[in-house]
Amino acid sequence: MRIPNSIFTAAAAAAAVLVGGCYSILPSSGGGQSTSILSSSGGGQSTASSARQVDPGDVAVPAGYRVEVVATGFTYPTGVAFDDNRVPHVVEAGYSYGESFTTPRLVRVNKDGTTTEVARGGQNGPWTGVTYSRGAFFVAEGGQLEGGRILRISADGRTTVLIENLPGQGDHHTNGPVVGPDGMIYFGQGTATNSGVVGEDNLKYGWLKRFPAFHDIPCRDVTLAGVNYGTKDEPAAADLPGAATGAFVPFGTATSRGQVVSGRIPCSGAVMKVPPSGGKPELVAWGFRNPFGLAFAPDGQLYLTDNGYDDRGSRPVWGAPDVLWRVTPGTWYGWPDHSAGQRLNQEHFKVPGKGAPQLLLESTPNPPPRPVASLGVHASSNGLDFSRSPAFAAAGQAFIAEFGDMAPQTGKSLHPVGFRVIRVDVASGRIEDFMVNKGDKNGPASKIGGAGLERPVGVRFDPAGSALYVVDFGIMSMDVTGPKPREGTGVLWRITRAGAK
Repeated sequence: MRIPNSIFTAAAAAAAVLVGGCYSILPSSGGGQSTSILSSSGGGQSTASSARQVDPGDVAVPAGYRVEVVATGFTYPTGVAFDDNRVPHVVEAGYSYGESFTTPRLVRVNKDGTTTEVARGGQNGPWTGVTYSRGAFFVAEGGQLEGGRILRISADGRTTVLIENLPGQGDHHTNGPVVGPDGMIYFGQGTATNSGVVGEDNLKYGWLKRFPAFHDIPCRDVTLAGVNYGTKDEPAAADLPGAATGAFVPFGTATSRGQVVSGRIPCSGAVMKVPPSGGKPELVAWGFRNPFGLAFAPDGQLYLTDNGYDDRGSRPVWGAPDVLWRVTPGTWYGWPDHSAGQRLNQEHFKVPGKGAPQLLLESTPNPPPRPVASLGVHASSNGLDFSRSPAFAAAGQAFIAEFGDMAPQTGKSLHPVGFRVIRVDVASGRIEDFMVNKGDKNGPASKIGGAGLERPVGVRFDPAGSALYVVDFGIMSMDVTGPKPREGTGVLWRITRAGAK
């Protein structure tokens, strides 16, 4: 299936108009809802004891490729990297949405599929990704409890902190990292909120109760339009300040037109970089919502995946796609007032039955660019890597892991979105499925049946460029109370060309 970016965007807008009429009356049917494996009652992670079944035969890839299972039994894995001996190492997050705190770890994957722990962290996950350079692993520690960090882990497991106190305690975390052509460690920092205003949805995520003064931080000075939003009457908010809240301020703080909020580094919704020996972060670009997957193409150009807005909170947004960006240093990319280069105060971003989002900024830092490709709405397009060898695919093709929707918490989905790995031609924006469960319905195996993919979250080519490794987070069901992640169900898959050794 190949979809030109321009056609995809136009089709998405048309679909929004057509679906809007029946959207309000149809039930949500996201990929994590009504699974046969997990109970949807209660909170936290599932305690189901049965192991997840995996079968490469239930996964479809293009003709000429084959799928195999490398290892199973991971708890919330998010990334994979290779050491000097080309041995894969996987990071386990140590935290999952659903307020499930476990132990973040870096583990070596042995030839027989067993794992050996190299290093572990405390309760400040999630560890959202890993890269390797010059004898050491670099890990992004998301910072749910203590603020984000970039860690350096030596081969013998010694851990040092390159940078800390990054604003990662909110909805989105410190992500990445990746080593740039200049030798610097590049990383993404997600925003605290969905769309710039702290609200009742942040109570449900857990962090607003822990950090009632936390909010988004602009990278440069911004002038506000003075737009404030009220908050629904939530019993959990009874001991929090008043409900009228503006942008880039704590919950319960109103703003005024012309008010200037000073920018500072580190900041929210940005890509930054730091020397491999540590030091102060430098801003690369900003105005992203959740820049999760970072990768340099063979030509040295930086790209990233950015998760689109959700239909939740005081300022909900409807129909906002995930995007693939080509990053130009010093540029602002549109958050919190634009999606894929378009202003949010337009009809097609209006949640059915609600008003269109009002613009929060009085003026824009620069006209926001258009993305390389617009991806699925609520697909959670995350891990990113580029082919570098014709042994696998044409050099420069992008591969993206789509974690899948988290309906109904992020907004109603009429069918599962994501739960696959896609391939993108960055020159044309054309998109095609590359790894997806077999069958006539899309979705995770726990919903549609079989023993294939659940939630792909990371992709990484091996050093030779002949194999694509896919990190599958594992089973996460959803209900009205939030996510229900299941420990021990993560998988590391490998895709190669048929006949390759």
